[in-house]
Amino acid sequence: MVEILDNELKGLTGNKTHDEARQGEAFAPAADLPNIFKKRFYIESYGCAMNFADSEVIASILQNEGFGATRNTEEADLIFINTCSIREKAEQTIRKRLSELKKVKKTNPGLLVGVLGCMAERLKSKLIEEEKLVDIVVGPDAYRTIPQLIEEAETGQKAVNVLLSREETYADISPIRLNSNGVTSFVSIMRGCNNMCSFCVVPFTRGRERSRPADSIIAECIELYEQGYKEITLLGQNVDSYHFIPVNGNDSEAVSFARLMERVALISPDLRVRFSTSHPKDITDEVLYTMAKYENICNYIHLPVQSGNTRVLQMMNRTYTREWYKAKVDRIREILPDCGISSDIIAGFCTETEKEHQDTLSIIEYSQFDLSYMYFYSERPGTLAARRYPDDIPLEVKKRRLAEIIELQNEISYQSNIKDLGKVFKVLIEGNSKKNENEWMGRNSASKVLVFPKGDYNLQKGDYVNVRVTDCSKGTLIGKVESLN
Repeated sequence: MVEILDNELKGLTGNKTHDEARQGEAFAPAADLPNIFKKRFYIESYGCAMNFADSEVIASILQNEGFGATRNTEEADLIFINTCSIREKAEQTIRKRLSELKKVKKTNPGLLVGVLGCMAERLKSKLIEEEKLVDIVVGPDAYRTIPQLIEEAETGQKAVNVLLSREETYADISPIRLNSNGVTSFVSIMRGCNNMCSFCVVPFTRGRERSRPADSIIAECIELYEQGYKEITLLGQNVDSYHFIPVNGNDSEAVSFARLMERVALISPDLRVRFSTSHPKDITDEVLYTMAKYENICNYIHLPVQSGNTRVLQMMNRTYTREWYKAKVDRIREILPDCGISSDIIAGFCTETEKEHQDTLSIIEYSQFDLSYMYFYSERPGTLAARRYPDDIPLEVKKRRLAEIIELQNEISYQSNIKDLGKVFKVLIEGNSKKNENEWMGRNSASKVLVFPKGDYNLQKGDYVNVRVTDCSKGTLIGKVESLN
C-alpha cells in the first residue's frame, strides 16, 4: 500500500510510512527500560497496526518475567521478529532479516531468535525445520506462553505454539508503549476477523472475531489519558463489528462499537478518539451520528473499497456492490460533511479486465478519498482466491494499473488540500516536523498532517493549537499559528 499522508503509525514505526510498515519495511525496537534486568530482549515489528500493538503486549509479558528491553541487538539475549503475511514482499523482507540474525547467532551462540505473529502461524514448519532460522515460533493467540517457550528453547529444543483461540483478547495485560511519542496511542478492542475476504490471510492467521470486555478498554484509555496521552485509536481488524456481551464482571449490558466509542469520548473532551479499520458493510448510522455528536471523536473514516467493480468485489467476497459503496460514501458525507475518508485499493486482482480497472479509477474519483493505501494484488497461499482463481494478470499490467491509481489519488489528495487553503483547524501537536526541528507537526480532526513554525509560542507536544493553512503539498498542509486553543 502507498500512503499519501504520513500519519497513522507515527511514533510506532520510527517515522516510516504506513506503506512501509505494512510491507514489512519498518520496525519498532522496544524502548529502553531501567537497567535492573539480567536479560535483555529486542522486538522488531512489521506489518499492520495490530502487530505493533501486539508487540506492546509481548513487551509487558517479557518484563514481568524479568526481561528488560534494549534498542541494541548486540546486547540482546532474545530477539523477536513480529511478522506480517499480508503480501509476499513482507515475507521476503522478514526472511532476509532472519537470515541476517542467523549470522549474528554464530557470534552469540546463546542468543535466541523467535518469530511472532501472522507469518509464524503460517510458516511454522519451514522456519524451524527446513530453514532453521529461528528457535521459537509463537502465533498471535499464544503470547502468554512465551515464558515457557523461552525455557524450552534454552534447553536446545525448538519451541512452538501457534494455536488459535476463540477467547483470547489479552484484556488483562497492560501494554508497554514502544517508541511512543507520548501523545498518541493504539488500544486494541478486538482480535481476529470473520469476513473471509478471498484475498486475505488474516482469518487464518488471527482466527475468529473476539470483542474485548468494554470495561477493560475504558480502563486502559483512562490510564493513558492520566499518563498524558491526548489521542487514542481504537484498533481492530473490523472495529464496527465490535459487540461485547457480558457474561460476568463489571459490564452490565451489551456494548456496541458506537456505545464504546461514546464511552471513550466521555473520558475527557481533551482526549481525541480515532478508530481503524472499518468494513463498509458494518459501519452504521449509529456510529456516524455518535461521531457527529462529540467534537473529540475525529471526523475521519478509513473505508476500504478494494475495487470499484461489482463482479470483482463479489470475487473478493466483499459482500457489497459498487453502487452500495457509493451510497455509503454519500451517507457519510450527509451526516459528516467535513469527514476525511481514506481507502484501500487493490490493482490487478484475478481476472480483472481493463474496463473493471476503469471502474476502480471512477470510484476513486467519485469518493474523493483524501488518501489511499494502494498496492497490486499479491496471491497469498491458503486464501480462497489462491485456491479458486488464477493469478492471471501479468505483473507489468498490475504495475501499470497501480501507477494509474496512484497518479489519480495523488491529484485528488492535492486538490483536497488546496480546498483547505485559508481554513483554520484545531491541531494536536504530535512532535517536531521530521524535516525541520523549528516546526511542529500535528493532525487535524480529518487526519491531515499540518506543519507550522514554532515561533515564540510556548507550545509543546500534546497541546492543541488553531492553525491557519497557508500552503500545501499533495501530502501535507502548511500553516501558521492562528491562536492558542
